Amino acid sequence: MSQSAKTPSTSTAGGAPGAHRPADPLPEATHRTVEVPGGRIHLVEQGTGPLVLMVHGFPESWYSWRHQLPALAAAGYRAVAIDVRGYGRSSKPREVSAYRMLAHVADNVAVVRALGEETAVIVGHDWGSPIAAHSALLRPDVFTAVALLSVPYAPRGETRPTEAFARLGGDGEFYISYFQEPGRAEAEIEPDVRGWLAGFYASLAGDAVSPSDDPGDVTRYSVPPGGKLSDSFPEDVRLPLPWLTGADLDFYAGEFERTGLTGGLNRYRNVDRDWEDLAAWTGAPLTQPALFIGGELDAPTRWMSDAIEAFPRTLPGLSASHLLDGCGHWVQQERPAEVNRLLTDWLHTLPAAPVGTSG
Repeated sequence: MSQSAKTPSTSTAGGAPGAHRPADPLPEATHRTVEVPGGRIHLVEQGTGPLVLMVHGFPESWYSWRHQLPALAAAGYRAVAIDVRGYGRSSKPREVSAYRMLAHVADNVAVVRALGEETAVIVGHDWGSPIAAHSALLRPDVFTAVALLSVPYAPRGETRPTEAFARLGGDGEFYISYFQEPGRAEAEIEPDVRGWLAGFYASLAGDAVSPSDDPGDVTRYSVPPGGKLSDSFPEDVRLPLPWLTGADLDFYAGEFERTGLTGGLNRYRNVDRDWEDLAAWTGAPLTQPALFIGGELDAPTRWMSDAIEAFPRTLPGLSASHLLDGCGHWVQQERPAEVNRLLTDWLHTLPAAPVGTSG
């Protein structure tokens, strides 16, 4: 992985010439594009102070951190949210293998260097959580602390991931298995990106879980034989949701209507490649100061309860593990005030906290 510093190049808020984009949803922040070994990464930053790098998941955007950027900036941090490669205005390599975990780690290191920094705290949600965790695991010299949202840290195990996922789903096909074949999920999603996103977001939100539901039931996230993943979505999604407005959905949909979903889906298509790449780190603990925030009703948090129980061994630097009552998967969007408080309180305990703050 290259560690050479790059000079950031500023990009226009409108993206590619002629591209239609809604009004900037966070006008006080700065957009720029920086060079990385695999191309470019678009990022949004706000504030000054110690660097906090935020990494989103699927199917999201830098915009997923819209509530955290101003809050962390106000707390004395240089808050930066990226479009992960394959998303938004970041590069979208054609090769599936370009989305392996090692490539994402290299991107994050290059972003830190391009911003003129030597170290950063890294924060991730959904797929961004394992990307953040592995960035810290592989480059502890750069990423000095790590906060994980929704998906807890789980070291590489002995079972090939696609073999494990093939056992899930009951009579159907677990959604990660469904995502493996290039073009298959795209054919479902891309004819109606906005409608599909609305259903996907709603199906994983805490406000969509009824008292009789078990959010940890993996069959709820499986594709029936001959069916589509959207067959399991709520039938009538009415906006605004408590945490998602029509304008929010328009922003996400606009990004994916322009870029397609292949870049994001290619992350899932590298799970076996990651398992091979990371063989030397089987069972390895993540030792930096750490924080975990999950939702009580979040499916991945429920599925990975064993990983949370193993934190004393796998995350020995863990400061605290929080499960937010009634919260679903979109933790920092569903509960922005709570997440902002937990993040800033934790950040203030770290050695790089801004002068004048205290834990």
